Amino acid sequence: MNNNFLKEIAKKISSDIAIDLGTANSLVYVRGRGIIISEPSVVAINQKTGQILAIGEEAKRMVGRTPAYIVATRPLVSGVVSDFDVTEQMLRYFIEKACKKNFIFNLRPRLIVSIPVGVTEVEKKAVQDAGKSAGARVVYLIEEPMASAIGARLPVQDAGGNFIVDIGGGTTEVAVISLGGIVTARSLRVAGDRLNEDIIKFAQDEYKLLIGERTAEEIKINIGSAYPLKEKMEMPIRGRNLVTGLPEEITVTDKDIRKALERSVKEIIAAIKITVEETPPELLADIMSKGIHLMGGGSLLKGLNQLITEETKIETKVSDDPLTAVARGAGFVLENIDELQEVLVESDNLEVPKQ
Repeated sequence: MNNNFLKEIAKKISSDIAIDLGTANSLVYVRGRGIIISEPSVVAINQKTGQILAIGEEAKRMVGRTPAYIVATRPLVSGVVSDFDVTEQMLRYFIEKACKKNFIFNLRPRLIVSIPVGVTEVEKKAVQDAGKSAGARVVYLIEEPMASAIGARLPVQDAGGNFIVDIGGGTTEVAVISLGGIVTARSLRVAGDRLNEDIIKFAQDEYKLLIGERTAEEIKINIGSAYPLKEKMEMPIRGRNLVTGLPEEITVTDKDIRKALERSVKEIIAAIKITVEETPPELLADIMSKGIHLMGGGSLLKGLNQLITEETKIETKVSDDPLTAVARGAGFVLENIDELQEVLVESDNLEVPKQ
């Protein structure tokens, strides 16, 4: 039987998938079905036995509620694989959950995985190897700003500038895209997780109050802002007083949290300004008319787009459904891989599909 015919049959019935492999959350897109999984990038491990007890949502629910020897860990740090074996297990969990039926026929899926801008060849190979070990027959990589731009349906293949700021859990990706490629970019390890750490540090320094990461995230989402709000907001927070060791409740305002986040927000804006300065003048003219596009969970910080607009003099807008932009973009490439092969990452260890 014709080899090309067999390949076409496999292509039609295999559940090829794209994964936005984030530091905080991972989303899985299945060809022909869309995004079917959105779970925390967390794995619960029994340190006595090395056994993996839970992955994703179930593992996150265990945080802070288990014996000391059961640890909930994130296998990715700043979007990069820090623990190969645990990343492989997490990818296997997502792949098997996404395409159970095809494992009956032993049809290994093609996989597209998003990576931060500027990762090393070693880091790219770690993602590729983890994907293959987890059950994929071939692994393609796409840089996060490119995926998010495609997810926002920006004309990335045109000869015009598109300015992307993707603020995830572990990294902020700032990039200018034109003609299917990244013209200039930088990856900053200041993002959603750092903002949570800022709030934890603020509570300790100002109130001698120890709070957890989950509490810090709730504060950030509910009253966190980068720009003064029209109406004052406040929120009670509970934690342990570091002096007395007893539980305590205090009330913080949006102004307090804005002060806590100020330094990190300034670092993000500085990275945006440097990228603007590095952009060729012809593309900058396009960007000034099109604006800056904010993606990722961090883009939902209240008033961030206003502050960036004020600081850069370029209109900044939050993309529709910014949390899923990378997964939707990687999924769109998966559905149209022959036409969009130029947007995939080429490296010493990878081959993009040839027509």
